[in-house]
Amino acid sequence: MRNKERMSDELVKSFSALADPTRLAIVERLMAEGELPAGDIVAGVDITAPAISRHLKVLRDAGLIRQRAEGTKRIYSADARGLRRIADWTLSRRIYWDSQFDRLAAAIDLEGGPDA
Repeated sequence: MRNKERMSDELVKSFSALADPTRLAIVERLMAEGELPAGDIVAGVDITAPAISRHLKVLRDAGLIRQRAEGTKRIYSADARGLRRIADWTLSRRIYWDSQFDRLAAAIDLEGGPDA
């Protein structure tokens, strides 16, 4: 598979994983709090442990979180590489968004401003 196709597939997997509110909340929590054992993640939501386990697997498969073993515990953390992939894609589209906002500002100015 070509590099560009692989990157596209990875982005689709990442965005698909984050489209679920529970998974997005897990990633945001791991980004804010750092590493957490699976038990702490389960305690923070109103979902069963098996359901959280499935969400964690989707996030791992998408490359957005990492898992490591510490004795019998599974410790999870945000994976900077996967999150960087999303950030890079978003920043690469900045020129498009800047031009769209410039066009919007120009249209508002033509109409006499937002208070007209």
